[in-house]
Amino acid sequence: MTTFNDREKGFESKFALDQDQEFRAMARRNKLLGLWAAEKMGLSAESSEDYAKAVVRADFEQPGDEDVFRKIAGDIKGSGLTVSEGEIRSKMDELASMARDQVRGGE
Repeated sequence: MTTFNDREKGFESKFALDQDQEFRAMARRNKLLGLWAAEKMGLSAESSEDYAKAVVRADFEQPGDEDVFRKIAGDIKGSGLTVSEGEIRSKMDELASMARDQVRGGE
């Protein structure tokens, strides 16, 4: 029975690690996305950091990515710029992949 219990504990540990890494990767993706949007909107360096933090916080409003998408899309539109939904979602996917690689690499 101990072999089974050891395997179960191993799977639970792996699952917890994977969930932690995914959480950190999405937080990093949201920060990078905020910095990307801030650059598009022409914000200063300090304002860009503050905005990126606000994007990270926006992800806690509801499960999934829609809260982050709505924030970015609304703020970009509010600044008078036109960026398509496809461009924002594509950037989200690109940055998610980059963030996962960074988290797995220990950055």
